[in-house]
Amino acid sequence: MIFDEPRARALLQEAAAPAGVDPAGAVLLALGQNAVFDLPAAGLVAKVGRTPGAADRAARELALAGWLDGAGVPVVRPADPAVRLVREHPVTLWHRLGDPVRPARPADLAPLLRALHALPAAPVPAGPALPPGPPVPLGRRDLLAPVDGWLAAAEGHVDPADAAFLRVRKETFVTAIGELAPVLPPGPIHGDALPRNVHVTPDGPVLLDLEYMADDLREHDLVVLALSQDRYGVPAEEVAAFDAAYGWDVREWPGFAVLRGARETASAAWVAQQAPGNPSARAEFRRRVDSLRDGATDVRWFAF
Repeated sequence: MIFDEPRARALLQEAAAPAGVDPAGAVLLALGQNAVFDLPAAGLVAKVGRTPGAADRAARELALAGWLDGAGVPVVRPADPAVRLVREHPVTLWHRLGDPVRPARPADLAPLLRALHALPAAPVPAGPALPPGPPVPLGRRDLLAPVDGWLAAAEGHVDPADAAFLRVRKETFVTAIGELAPVLPPGPIHGDALPRNVHVTPDGPVLLDLEYMADDLREHDLVVLALSQDRYGVPAEEVAAFDAAYGWDVREWPGFAVLRGARETASAAWVAQQAPGNPSARAEFRRRVDSLRDGATDVRWFAF
């Protein structure tokens, strides 16, 4: 079944009453892997998961938010520790942040990543200078694991040759990632480090959307923004400001092309799952695949 705004609203409505939440006036803030709704009447934000059966991932995100908050990383905080399932879709509730003082910029993300990247990878006893490790196993940031499922969801709506091309490309990058030698010490990463996952409050930037957190190469978090300059039109000076604030330009690393290629492959496949019933998604999928086939790294992609 297509996951669109009407379906997400219906799921939210079913979850609201048992949770004692008033969904009146709910405003859709984002529609991606989750539908994110502002609930002004309740002073909360609700996240409705796109994927049925993802309750464990939602519970993990709640736990990690509590851990980061306790470790001093500015992060959105859960309003309720429970995950509610509505027709197998997870629904979680979060404290509502005030209106942002301005849109987040790449440089706002850098200090949040520096704080996150300073945390230990494995659960360890807390010490005077070291916070405890994560409360749940983080696992690896396997960008490419969902590719086959996303392409399967688009069967009959995209060119089979395009899907086959991405499957072969995926396997190439699975092998290449396993051979990378990082510069930074591996450990906790955000996994989807973009300004859209930062909210700038009067007290400073706050990190959002923790569902892709992992224990992996820190370079994963830095490649995302560098890729956005080429594919999504983020100005070069904004990326340079991020690099200066973080303290390193990941494009200097020989492994950059591998992680970039893997992320591009996953991003193209992610759009495919929205192709059924969405002509714009089908056009964007074709744009992305064509540019990958042609090796055209500067072709502009458009966000979904």
